This record gives sequence, structure tokens and C-alpha cells, in this order.
Amino acid sequence: MQTECTDIHCPKHAGLATHGAKLEAVVVSDKMKRSVVVEREYPFYVPKYERYERRTTRIQAHNPDCIKAKIGDRVLLRGCRPISKLKSFVIIEKIGGK
Repeated sequence: MQTECTDIHCPKHAGLATHGAKLEAVVVSDKMKRSVVVEREYPFYVPKYERYERRTTRIQAHNPDCIKAKIGDRVLLRGCRPISKLKSFVIIEKIGGK
């Protein structure tokens, strides 16, 4: 385990400002370096049928060196300034494993 995090986009050790609500999601891909794809499921109300349906959305997020989330991990995300073209979220905490 590392003693010190050297990631410049780490919200805990480098002071990256985060904002907005905490989102809970599951990591579905960790093939990129310091990036993960997470999938979030949420209910969506359909007025015509007066029912809810399940919808999913995929979000690309920054994976700091001190967290190192893997496929199947449940994580907490928060919004941040754009880190790259598609990354505007960062993982702040790992909730649990597979």
C-alpha cells in the first residue's frame, strides 16, 4: 500500500474541489489508467403508465491512486471541474467490493 498519494486530481490529498450530491454507483470498467466507467441505476417515472421504470447511466470518473477501485466495487462519486473531455466526476470513497 502506498504511503502517500501523488495524484494531482485527488480530492483528499491534492485538494481538488468537489461539489454537488454524492452519487452511488458500481464500477463496470477499469481498463483506463486512473479512470473508470461506473454505472448508476435510478427510477424514472412514466406518466402514461403511472409507473416507474429502471434506467441506467454510465459515467466516466477519475480513479485516484489512493482509492484504486476495481470492477464490481461500489463507490461514491462527486462532481468536480472538468479533468478531461469526458471526466467531470471523481471517486471520493470506496463503499464495498464484489
